[in-house]
Amino acid sequence: MKHSPKRLVVILAATFPCFAAAESAVVTLDSVVVTGSRVEHKSFDLPAAIDVVDAERIGADNAKVNASEALAAVPGITVQNRQNYAQDLQISSRGFGARSAFGVRGIRLIADGIPASMPDGQGQAATFNLDRAERIEVLRGPMSAVYGNHAGGVIQMFTADGKGAPSVEGTFSAGSYGSWKTDLSAQGEAGGVGYVIDASRFSTDGYRDHSSADRDQTMAKLTFKPSQDGKLTLIANTFKQDAEDPQGLSWSAYKNDPRSVAQGALDFNTRKSIDHKQGGLTYEHRFGEHLVQLSAYAGQRSTIQYQSIPVSTQRNSAKQSGGVIDFDRDFAGASARWIGGFDLAGGRLTTTVGVDYEESTDDRRGFENFVGNGNICGVNVTCGVKGRLRREEQDHVSSFDQYVQAEWQGERWTFSGGLRHSRVAFKVEDDFLSNGDDSGDVSYSKTTPTVAALFRLTPTVNLYASAARGFETPTFNEMFYSSGGGTFNFSLEPSTSTHYETGLKAFVGNDSRLDVALFHIKTDNEMVVLSSTGGRTAYQNAGATVRKGLEVAFDSRWANNFSTRIAYTFLDAKYDESFTFNTAFPVVTKTVDAGNHLPGVAAQTLFSELVWKHPASGFHAAVEGIVRDKIYVEDTNVDKAAPGYAIANLRFGVDRKFDALSLRTFLRFDNIFDRQYVGSVIVGDSNGRYYESAPGHTWLAGVSARYSF
Repeated sequence: MKHSPKRLVVILAATFPCFAAAESAVVTLDSVVVTGSRVEHKSFDLPAAIDVVDAERIGADNAKVNASEALAAVPGITVQNRQNYAQDLQISSRGFGARSAFGVRGIRLIADGIPASMPDGQGQAATFNLDRAERIEVLRGPMSAVYGNHAGGVIQMFTADGKGAPSVEGTFSAGSYGSWKTDLSAQGEAGGVGYVIDASRFSTDGYRDHSSADRDQTMAKLTFKPSQDGKLTLIANTFKQDAEDPQGLSWSAYKNDPRSVAQGALDFNTRKSIDHKQGGLTYEHRFGEHLVQLSAYAGQRSTIQYQSIPVSTQRNSAKQSGGVIDFDRDFAGASARWIGGFDLAGGRLTTTVGVDYEESTDDRRGFENFVGNGNICGVNVTCGVKGRLRREEQDHVSSFDQYVQAEWQGERWTFSGGLRHSRVAFKVEDDFLSNGDDSGDVSYSKTTPTVAALFRLTPTVNLYASAARGFETPTFNEMFYSSGGGTFNFSLEPSTSTHYETGLKAFVGNDSRLDVALFHIKTDNEMVVLSSTGGRTAYQNAGATVRKGLEVAFDSRWANNFSTRIAYTFLDAKYDESFTFNTAFPVVTKTVDAGNHLPGVAAQTLFSELVWKHPASGFHAAVEGIVRDKIYVEDTNVDKAAPGYAIANLRFGVDRKFDALSLRTFLRFDNIFDRQYVGSVIVGDSNGRYYESAPGHTWLAGVSARYSF
């Protein structure tokens, strides 16, 4: 069958006009998803913008170290590799989360049913074990609201169950800047118990100076069926990392030497160590047309971070909590849901009722990161070491949510809706007391609805529309400081948002799929910087913001074993009301005008890929292109924006099977034209060091071998 040019998206026709239709299936056009509705759906039939990143793309000639490798091809999601393992990836969904200085905020992260986001909304994508990932589901838009607080989007990872005959696999990869990774795994089924065991080690000298990192990860997963209708899953993970922190650069420093670091990072030996352990279980039991799912998890995380706050600042402020953050966190949670199916009015009604409870407690301490009597590192002062205690407290946050969802699916119409009530409570017990008692508590609650409808215009074209209300509480990191010398800021209000989305999903012929989503989001009480001084950032609630945008994804299979993917995002994110804030040096009150662009957000992003596979030899080759618009770095839009860029990548590989032995080799070249560009930005950095450099041309090579017994 031939593609008709009239039926192709213009951008695809212009870019790849020379290929005919597909002869072999190399692109999955309609994956099964569970994110959003919480029951299995074809992604084509879900009234939401959702993408599935399968195991093939996750491992597409990548080291499987960073989620940015896998998520670059998803529209609406921006994942920026900071080249700084001390601060994790920067992930935003339709602009939510772009302001986070470290970790992930505004997006719900889940791995095998266990939240990788804490109850306050702060999460870490680094704990995702990509080596055993079977798929990653990425949900944007109104349906994210059914996941509660901070669900501007949902990224959910699933690992495969152990099945079949036992097998072992070893993988080794190495590349630029002294980077290497080794992974060893085993999987199979014995005595009715499926098992997956994985252990890996990653090390890098880092692209930038003072950016080396070492990471160890392990995971174990057991699955078995205690009865015909029941299934029990046990999973455990560990994550340990030591990483230097190169921090950001000023514009002049970036232009002169993109690999450099500020002197303060060297003086204070800025760095971060993480030791993370967690385990959980899930049990599901089917009662005819009904399903009950129960889960529970618990974990512990220890973190110590050395910052570059000047000695004089730490020494002379009574409320300064020092330059060393040291905390031990215990976290746990449980959830239960019932899913029922009924025949109703000529269609199928599916209902879900559930509850989620999560809690986290930090035993948090702050220390000076120096010892000695002077005010400058090296002058009667040793910096970058743990000094006097300056902060000691227990920070507790919990969330308790109840929700109900329903979906009625008829021959041509599907209607769905949900209602979720969330309560998030914060409590601080200050044990330091020598500078005053900063104990206190605050709680927030909100009921958020979502509604959606899908119409099957033809067997190959679906139209949908959805709407929802959402909210985001402050995170503990945003509450830690208040303006005027206080410690905790309990006066912050949650941000509330109204989401609208309409979209089209269409199969073009037998071999292409087009997804288009248009959205409009109005947010009140957006969280922005109030003041930043002495290494402390205080936040405030600004006025309204508006986000409007378009997302397009087009996948196609072509003749002669070619396939393509294009993912395009347009996002117009602006302040709808003006507000003021205070700078540190000099102390100046500045006004952010209505109409200013939200920082950390690119107006346009384009990913394109052309892949060719040779079935007989197992050889494949691909070219990737990434284009991104400029990004504003602070709210006034006055300081130099990170310029837009366009880069190209090449990758090759061979997959061969010799009886019980499977071999895979690959070679990747990124940024083949050696462009110098800013890979990510630190929004509103008080020192003006907004820019985080991306590498020039790099290479990565790997080999893996799997033996099945």
